[in-house]
This record gives sequence, C-alpha cells and structure tokens, in this order.
Amino acid sequence: MTKLSPPRVPKMSALRASRWFPLVWALPLAAVLLVLAVLGSQWFLRSSAGQEFLAAYPGASAVPEGTPEGFPWWMKWQHALNFFLIVLIIRAGWLLRVQQRPEAYWTRRNTGRFKTRKPPTKMSLYLWLHLLMDALWVPNGILFGVLLLVTGSWRRIVPTSWDVFPNAVSAALQYLSLNFPVNEPFLNYNALQVLAYFTTVFVAAPLAAVTGIRMSPAWRAEWKISKVYPVELARALHLPTMFYFVVFIVTHVALVLVTDLRLNLNAMYSWHDEPNPTSWWGLVVFMGVLVVVVAGWVAARPIFMQSVASMSGKVTRR
Repeated sequence: MTKLSPPRVPKMSALRASRWFPLVWALPLAAVLLVLAVLGSQWFLRSSAGQEFLAAYPGASAVPEGTPEGFPWWMKWQHALNFFLIVLIIRAGWLLRVQQRPEAYWTRRNTGRFKTRKPPTKMSLYLWLHLLMDALWVPNGILFGVLLLVTGSWRRIVPTSWDVFPNAVSAALQYLSLNFPVNEPFLNYNALQVLAYFTTVFVAAPLAAVTGIRMSPAWRAEWKISKVYPVELARALHLPTMFYFVVFIVTHVALVLVTDLRLNLNAMYSWHDEPNPTSWWGLVVFMGVLVVVVAGWVAARPIFMQSVASMSGKVTRR
C-alpha cells in the first residue's frame, strides 16, 4: 500500500517571491483605510462644520441655462458601443503586455489599392485586434464629441464654475459616508461625476488615442516624428491611461448599481424619454449589452479571431 505524503506547504521565501505577495498586506491595509475613511467622513458630515460645508456645497453645481435634459438616442447607442469596444481594447492591450510569445501572427495582404513599397509588418494577432477595435473606437469617440458640441450636451460634463471643486469634495465625502448624494442623472450630475466624465471624455480618451496611434507599427524609425514625439513617451503615457479607464469603468458600474440601479439603467438604456424608476427595461437592455460584451471577451482568442483576420491578411503561427 502506497503511503501518501503530506501536502507540500510553500516556503515563506517562495511566497514572498510570488508576484501576488503584495496583495497579502495591500488588501487588508486598503480595507482598514477604507473603513477609517468611511468613519471619518461620517463623523465630519455629522459635525457642525460638516453641516455648514454641506449647506454651502451640497455636491452639485448648477447647470448652465439651455442645457438639454436626459439622454438622446444617439448617446445611448454610442454608450453601449463604447462599452463593448473599450472592454475589448483593454483586454487585447493587456494581453499584448503580458504575453511572452504570441500564439499567432497577422500580416497584412499587400495587394490592391493600399499596397506599400516596403513589406507589411508582421504583428501579434492581439495587436491586430487592438488596432481593429481602435479603428472603430476613435471614430465613435470623434462622432460623440461632435454631437456633444452640436446638441449642447457638453454643458452637462464640462465644469463652468469654480465651485465644482468644493462640490466634488462634498460629493466624495457623501459617497464615503455611505449617504450618497442626490442622484438625478436625467437632470444634473453631481460635481464629482462632472469632473470624472470631463476627464474621461476630453483628457483620457484623446490621450489614449494619440499615444496609441504613435505606438502603431505603421510608423517608421527613420521618420522625423521619432525625435519630436518618441515612441517611449507614448508607451509611458499609454499604460497609465489604460489603468485610468479600468478604475473609471469599475467605479462607474459599481456606483450605477448601488445608487439606484433601475433609475440609472433606465436613463441610459431604456427607450423612454423620461426616467422610470419602476421599469425593468433598462436592466433588460443592459443585460443584453453585457451578454454581447462577454461574448466578445470570449471570442477574443486566436482560435476564433483567425477566421476574421484572414479576410484581410495572412495568419501564421510564427
């Protein structure tokens, strides 16, 4: 009869060498700091000084006159499309960074109207996916910006008064105290939302596009732009921008779900002109969008992508 050996316990030195070791102390520390922040914000807002601060800065700035209310149909469609594209862009970009050896490569078919003098660059299939999603995400973002300006909807997410900053602090304290600020997405965002949406639409998105374009394999090292705008600078800015989008998406979705799930989802995904806090149609549509996003996430593998990629180039294992 074979004697079973006791389970092997990893040594502390091996655990410390693991890349996951920082989480052993980082997660408990973050939890303790979060609890302290919640208790501290609750204590301050209940104090006389906190009450005076809330009275002066309730958490939202007044919207300028003429600001349209609600979410037009084009914004709802672009919001859903942008959700799908940005998730796949982040997935492909992260796999590009951590992948040691690509599972497959794609080489553009150098024939037809867009034939180049030099041979096409062979790239990872994940880089092909990243660039393909970028080619859809950037025009969608440009169209979104144009429609914001034309319809006047930009006033909802562009700060127009300096009191947006103390109001943003007020909204942050209210979130931390778990006594959430007034939620009126159809009429007006709170100041913290305004700053977050402004940063995302007018700072992070253009920065991601500009740095991503510079990192494209289409650029040649001998071009003069390499000295003015080196690719190393683009790489140094591109990764933190991706992390910003991850934090924004996770925080945004979490707050949508915990503040008022049906009201928020009906405002953005329902076809009704007025928000309906009792309808479930917004949630139904959102779940449909989520199914498409998950399907895209699963399909973002070489075994599924190669059939689509081979329509415009050659897919090889080496």
